[in-house]
Amino acid sequence: MPAGVSWARYVRMLGASVLAMFAGAQAVHQYYLPDLSIPETPPKPGELKTELQGYKIRQEAAAALQKLKTENNAD
Repeated sequence: MPAGVSWARYVRMLGASVLAMFAGAQAVHQYYLPDLSIPETPPKPGELKTELQGYKIRQEAAAALQKLKTENNAD
């Protein structure tokens, strides 16, 4: 008797926990709709949809803004 409960209760709780995990994983996959296909050739850098595009855009914008500020200060 694990954890001081009967085997029947333990197995029921284990089954309920596993079913809850499967249901949660299925809900996440339905919400985010991941692309599970395997490409024939590896993607080139920048082609992956998992890259943080918003972060890259903000980083490029900050670099451009810094460049503009330095050009204006030089004048």
